[in-house]
Amino acid sequence: MKVDIIEDDPVFSRMIDYILKECDHCDTEVHPDGESFLRQLSPNTTLVTLDLGLPDISGMELMKKIKAFDQDIEIIIISGQDDISLAVQLLKEGAYDYITKDENIKERLKHAVKKVRSNLDLRKQLDRLKSEISDKYQFHDTLLGNSSALKSSFTLIEKATRVPNINVSITGETGTGKDLVAKTIHYNSARKNQPFIKVSASALTGQQLKATLFGIEKGAFADALMTTKGKFEEAGEGTLLLDEVTDFDADMQIALLNVFQERKIRRIGSSEEQLINCRIITTTSCDLLQAVKEKKFREDLYYHLVGLPISMPPLRERGKDIVILADFFLQSFCLKNNLPPMILSSGAKKKLLSHDYPGNIRELKAIIELGAVLTNDRTLQERHIVFNHSEPTPELFHEELTLKEYNERIILYFMKKYNNVMEVAQRLDIGKSTIYNLLKKKSNHQ
Repeated sequence: MKVDIIEDDPVFSRMIDYILKECDHCDTEVHPDGESFLRQLSPNTTLVTLDLGLPDISGMELMKKIKAFDQDIEIIIISGQDDISLAVQLLKEGAYDYITKDENIKERLKHAVKKVRSNLDLRKQLDRLKSEISDKYQFHDTLLGNSSALKSSFTLIEKATRVPNINVSITGETGTGKDLVAKTIHYNSARKNQPFIKVSASALTGQQLKATLFGIEKGAFADALMTTKGKFEEAGEGTLLLDEVTDFDADMQIALLNVFQERKIRRIGSSEEQLINCRIITTTSCDLLQAVKEKKFREDLYYHLVGLPISMPPLRERGKDIVILADFFLQSFCLKNNLPPMILSSGAKKKLLSHDYPGNIRELKAIIELGAVLTNDRTLQERHIVFNHSEPTPELFHEELTLKEYNERIILYFMKKYNNVMEVAQRLDIGKSTIYNLLKKKSNHQ
């Protein structure tokens, strides 16, 4: 950690240098005045100890120049004055700590340096996590599939990443990956280093939702003992995701409309307005335009929110994407659980393609993970694919057939399901001979 000591008293400069060299991994350099320090100021500097009584420049002025050069350089004020009002002012201006030249200077300085180092480590960890998150939501690695239904959504998602100041509305059935799309847009846009904040309207009451979004000023209520920031503030210049926005009640819709019209918010109990700079992404599993037509959602708010509309197709419309996703979920599950890689048998793939997936991608993931647990070898067979919902009617009504052909398909479907001629005959209220004749016919054609 590069530490610059700015101190005109040679005795104190040697003492501070000695104290800092007792700290682990501190590389120190001493400067007798402000000008000599400024000539050598570099981005490598992490921490500065600053004497207020310099001969050539005031400590306050020098501190402002340091912060203008690099806001992240921490400054510890070393002063001969025990002046509380001055200390408070300097801390407000950006000083990290204020230490007086007394008998406690050694312990206080070491403690401050330790805290600075800890904060620096945390900052590095945060930067690394941000980088990992950005990698995690790499555009084409996140949204897997080659279907035409998904490719049309890809085009709009890509536009949303390139234009960071347009609001985005994402619609689709539950489990189609709307949250994933919102995160992918954020972490591939110019806002990726800013916060991504999600608020779920369905999980909160009207008053709770308002307090969550706008924040609460200290004293607004009897139990409001401190000021609480709202999610609009927390989002800053990042992204605020409003999940299931059609669940907003009439009062919240009006409050949200005012935000979009004014681009300002006001904490509950406060008279001060604050500008908002975040992008808004909304998701809903309902048809937002239909909600407008049914007078359940305000039309004027709809036009503020809709921005760039993206519709996520249900899994049943994505064809062979089902197998691509299934294989991805299978390999991911094996990796997370230290299992050897597994494969899907042709029978398992065929069975997966026959299902309608009312729970969409979320349901497919659960099915694959259960299958990986059920198998005793490295191949998922058809019997390991267990649907939580009733078995689908595979392709029964996917094409126009004669009534006779439909009847035959229904009988064969029930035979596959129950594998018992007597039971199928009872369930369909037909004679056993009808079933036997059909089975014989099919056998002769094979």
